[in-house]
Formats: sequence, structure tokens, C-alpha cells
Amino acid sequence: MNVKQRTLSGMQSSGRLHLGNYMGALVNWVRLQSSHDAFFFIADWHALSTNYEDTSRVRDFTREMVVDWLAAGLDPEQCTIFQQSRVPEHAILHVLFSMITPLPWLERNPTYKDQQANIGDRDLATYGFLGYPVLQAADILLYRPQQVPVGVDQLPHVELTREIARRFNHLYGEVFPIPQTPLTETPKLPGLDGRKMSKSYGNAVFLCDSPQERWDKVRTMVTDPQRVRRTDPGDPEVCPVYGLHEAFSDPVTRQEVAEGCRTAGIGCIDCKKRLNGFLDERFTPIYERRQEIVADRGRVEGVIIDGSEKAAKVAAETLAQVYDAMHIPPFTR
Repeated sequence: MNVKQRTLSGMQSSGRLHLGNYMGALVNWVRLQSSHDAFFFIADWHALSTNYEDTSRVRDFTREMVVDWLAAGLDPEQCTIFQQSRVPEHAILHVLFSMITPLPWLERNPTYKDQQANIGDRDLATYGFLGYPVLQAADILLYRPQQVPVGVDQLPHVELTREIARRFNHLYGEVFPIPQTPLTETPKLPGLDGRKMSKSYGNAVFLCDSPQERWDKVRTMVTDPQRVRRTDPGDPEVCPVYGLHEAFSDPVTRQEVAEGCRTAGIGCIDCKKRLNGFLDERFTPIYERRQEIVADRGRVEGVIIDGSEKAAKVAAETLAQVYDAMHIPPFTR
């Protein structure tokens, strides 16, 4: 009998999901759920690391995230969907890991520096923000997965998880497997302003956007700044619209719009219309399924509760092994 490998990943409930979240992680999750013992969690504690001053929408974002996941194709009959804060073992393992994690490991994290530079409207000089990767390590290793499918921006965090696992195993004995990190074919998307698509940057197209809202955003996207007039040739490699073409359009369309851009044979608005056709084909069905799911509040709550109960059993088993390896009294409720 073949035992399925375990895979685990999660997302912060700090805002609505966008196309970058979908292509960078969610597509991979949907594919893996049928071939792996799959666990996917709502990281609502992580949402506090950058949004601690206003937590009023974390619960709503948690529910909306599960709606998006189900609309995109996650099936609770094939995978375990759970909420981080409903499993307190995450916090306990985080504390234990924080005792063995060298401070320089956290200070050199490139994501820590990047977000401090790009999110200037919030004070991120907190332990919670600096220690974010330690909590993430606890989130992952608590379920001892062989694979952690994530977007490319999370790779430094998962590498730190691997380092913490190695350090724990060296100090206390082999408890944790060292997880691998498969990426999707399109791990990073450009946003409306040319930067990485991110809800923090205000440059995202969301899964919950209607077809008209989506087109309104695509229509106003920045393009190659050298194309001031319709007759000016451009460079598709510096145009974020073409970056989305590379993710969503077919090869023939990509070739045609790239050539049309370089020769001024196609205008930017026509290029955007062709892109929007592919976005409609991919995301309008998800939007329509989402409208059906969002109306069934009991279904969404049931998925979260049932999945969290299943996750808690696995977490308790791992934590018992951790306590045994560390020779400290076990946790009891």
C-alpha cells in the first residue's frame, strides 16, 4: 500500500486573495490535493504581524479566504482546511522554537527588509514581525510535511524552517523531516503598477472582483513608459501587461502582442483587451462559483471547524514527540 506524502501550506487572512496568490500557490494546492495528504491553513495569527493596529476585519478575511479557496477548486473531501488560531499547539511550538533560533537568522531575512521598505504606513519594528518566520516554522513542522508548496516570496521563510528543523534535530534527535518547496510555473505576477502584485501595495486584481471590476483595473494598468503615443514602439519585457500575458495568454497571442508592441502594430488598449479575454475565461467561472458559496455561511464555517479538529489531532501527536525529545513535561489541557 502506497502512503501519500503530506503537503502543507497556508495564507495570511490579512486581505482579499489576488491573482498572484492564485497563480503563486493556489493552483498548485488544487493540483496536489488529490495526490497528497494535503493540509492548508488560514494564517490568522500571522495577519497580526503587519495589521495589529486594526484587527477588525481578520475574521471576515478568514471566511472570505475559505470562500476563495473553495471557489478555486479546493475540496474538503480531499484536503484538510483549517484555521491556525483554532490549534493552540502552533503557539506552543513557536515558543519552543524561539528558544533555539539565533537572532541573526531572523535579521538577515530578505522579506523582513523588503516589507519594512515598502510598507511605510505601519510600524513594523515589533518582535511579532521579526519573529514571523519562527511562527511559520512551527506552523509547518507541527504537521511534519514532506512538501511545502509556496510562492517564491516565501522561499526564504521556508528555508529558515528547514534550518530550524535541522537545528532541533541536532539538539534533541530526529523529530522533523526537512520539507521540500515545489513552486508553480508562474510563482510571481506583476501588479497594476509594475511592482509585484500585493494587497499591501494596492496594485492587485482580486478573485472576488467582478468581470467589470477586473476589466476596469486591467484597462488602467501602467505600460511601457516609452510608448507615449500609439505609434511609438515599445518593449514588452518591461511592460507589466505583457507579464500577465505570459501567465495567462496562449503562445500564439503572446507572440502576436509582443511583436505588435515592438513594431507599434498594436495599441496598449488592444493589448489589454486581448489579455482580459483570457482573464475572463479563467476567472469568471471562479467568480460565479464564489457567489454561490458566499451565500452559504454554514458550509464555510463547517469546513473550518471540521478541518481544525482534524488538524488539532495531528498537531497534538507531534507536540507530544517534541516534549519527549526535549525531556520536558507534556502539555495538557
